[in-house]
Amino acid sequence: MKTKEISRVQKLTAKPRVNVVTLGCSKNIYDSEVLMGQLKGNAYDVVHEADRVGKNDIVVINTCGFIDNAKQESIDTILQYSELKEQGKVGKVIVTGCLSERYKPELEAEITNIDAYFGTNDLQGVLQNIGADYRHELIGERLLTTPSHFAYFKIAEGCNRPCSFCAIPLMRGKHVSTPIDQLVKNAETLVKNGTRELILIAQDLTYYGLDLYGKRNLDELLRRLSDVNGVEWIRLQYAYPSGFPMEVLDVMNERNNICKYLDMPLQHITDNMLRSMRRGITKQKTIDIVNEIRDRVPGIAMRTTLITGYPGETQQDFEEMAQWVEDTRFDRLGCFTYSHEEKTHAHTLIDDVPEEVKQERADAIMEIQQGISFEKNQEKIGNTYKVLIDKKDGAYFVGRTEYDSPEVDNEVLIDATIDYAAVGSFVNVKINTAEDFDLYGQIVK
Repeated sequence: MKTKEISRVQKLTAKPRVNVVTLGCSKNIYDSEVLMGQLKGNAYDVVHEADRVGKNDIVVINTCGFIDNAKQESIDTILQYSELKEQGKVGKVIVTGCLSERYKPELEAEITNIDAYFGTNDLQGVLQNIGADYRHELIGERLLTTPSHFAYFKIAEGCNRPCSFCAIPLMRGKHVSTPIDQLVKNAETLVKNGTRELILIAQDLTYYGLDLYGKRNLDELLRRLSDVNGVEWIRLQYAYPSGFPMEVLDVMNERNNICKYLDMPLQHITDNMLRSMRRGITKQKTIDIVNEIRDRVPGIAMRTTLITGYPGETQQDFEEMAQWVEDTRFDRLGCFTYSHEEKTHAHTLIDDVPEEVKQERADAIMEIQQGISFEKNQEKIGNTYKVLIDKKDGAYFVGRTEYDSPEVDNEVLIDATIDYAAVGSFVNVKINTAEDFDLYGQIVK
């Protein structure tokens, strides 16, 4: 066969490139990485959020359906690629993830030229539609979309909590823990590929193990992961306050590679709101658990998230929460306005707080937190911290301490004209100056 004919046959038989677009939270990032790992194992050319798409490309959109803003972003993205498909600028468009799980019939009726819609737990269906096989030998393999030195590490899927405002159980189902032995193997695979920080994620970390082992088993999992050679940091995100297993704090104290960091979304503080939100905890118990965590792990950085404008939230409820934020002085805090979600328990309530009031309250909370963050960062000046270098950005190397998670927390900036640090390496940095959410320092040899 002539060279030109061989080239023509290769082009006709070549697999299309797959461009995976991820929206939403770190759980979606994890799911996209697993999908990409399977596609790579099937010899597909797979990319994540490519700047340009080709007319033969397959686009897989992993959607978010959590709150109004996220749903709108997902819909806009679907429409964008639907239009490109209409124009012949992309070959095939597949939608998966939370929005598709929750609103598949509506999406199929409204955006009709999408090739297929799949939910959150149908990886095999997505692969089959693309023309790939689900390969069991690839369990634990992922194609990281984050820098290789850190990875989001999902230990469970779904949630059994009855929170009134939350649609996650509608989209992700009941809580299902991944067995410890499997997670240890997954961690070992990541470490072989250069990962040094595991960021443990789930809808609810603190429920881990109840379904498999008949008890909350996060402490044992942490010990096993901590023993994996090459894991330098393990970070905990999304720990529910009610039923929090205090044994986790003992492990945190025992093991140097478990970060003194805890992300515990508390949502509100007044008994009135906590009861209506179905959080299973009171104001006093919330205060007690925060105090106990801080007492048992001195210096721990605590992150929380709050909601303003939940149905029935009075000015007094808001002021009580604002005062509590001021008194408690969380190291990190995020605040969201309430989103009235169909099929949740709270949707039966009247969404009676105007949107502008919701936003004003959220802004006020964040203003309080900005002041707290500035004061806490000023206290760090003169101290030296172990810092993991995430990237080089302009004239700075940018990293994080063990008290900071990627994207949402403080960053440490190091002047690249003075110091050098390899991305993915750990260095000791003395903090010279500090702002609200940035620390500036110099490497200590």
